[in-house]
Amino acid sequence: MEIILRKNVDRLGDSGSRVRVKDGYARNYLIPRGLAYEATRASLAMVNEERKQAGIHEQRVYKQAADLAAAIEKTSLTVKVLVGQDDKIFGAVTSQVIADLLAEKGIQVDRRKINVEEPIKALGVFEIPIKLHADVETKVKVWVVK
Repeated sequence: MEIILRKNVDRLGDSGSRVRVKDGYARNYLIPRGLAYEATRASLAMVNEERKQAGIHEQRVYKQAADLAAAIEKTSLTVKVLVGQDDKIFGAVTSQVIADLLAEKGIQVDRRKINVEEPIKALGVFEIPIKLHADVETKVKVWVVK
């Protein structure tokens, strides 16, 4: 059976490509899961329209990420922590703390996009990278003070 792939499928092909597969594989796996259409003119038009809509959506997401990155770039965060002897801080500054501080400033960022390699356990100024999109990465300055 000849099909048109709606999405990228490992070891089979990329979105929009026409491939020949066994009937059972197409009818029982690919088509019910929405990974492919049977190869007809109408389905080819649907795949082209889906690809066009996906491109428009990707541009919109990229623009939003770029705008958010510009806002984050201008932001500086201050974290006040309790310290003990020798300026050793109690606890740590994690990505969740940074996400909460950004939310207080009106910038919503998922904590999983904030790349704190190890929790911050010292006073000072840190530049923390934030990956908002596959092509958009920015940094925020975090001041850890007493």
